[in-house]
Amino acid sequence: MGRTVTLRPEVSRQVGDHLAAAGPGHPFEGVWFASAWGSRDVLDVTLACPELVAEVSVDRAVDRGVFRHPLRFKRLRLDVTADDVPRFGEGPAAAAG
Repeated sequence: MGRTVTLRPEVSRQVGDHLAAAGPGHPFEGVWFASAWGSRDVLDVTLACPELVAEVSVDRAVDRGVFRHPLRFKRLRLDVTADDVPRFGEGPAAAAG
């Protein structure tokens, strides 16, 4: 689970068509999200069921457990379920490329 930079409107609609609001017990329940690195502005968010898989572009630099650079959405992977994807830090090493 994670977040990306702001999505383009057409991508936002595509993703939104597949989202469902989360019920009680979501892993991020009670967590606040800042609008930018180091910002104190808190975003108003609606947590979603963690069922969709998306392909993202990531710079692997991490600072205190947080990606140093924003993740960029590439595409939804409707051919993959969340159970098919290892949790962050588990599974085989990422492929170079």
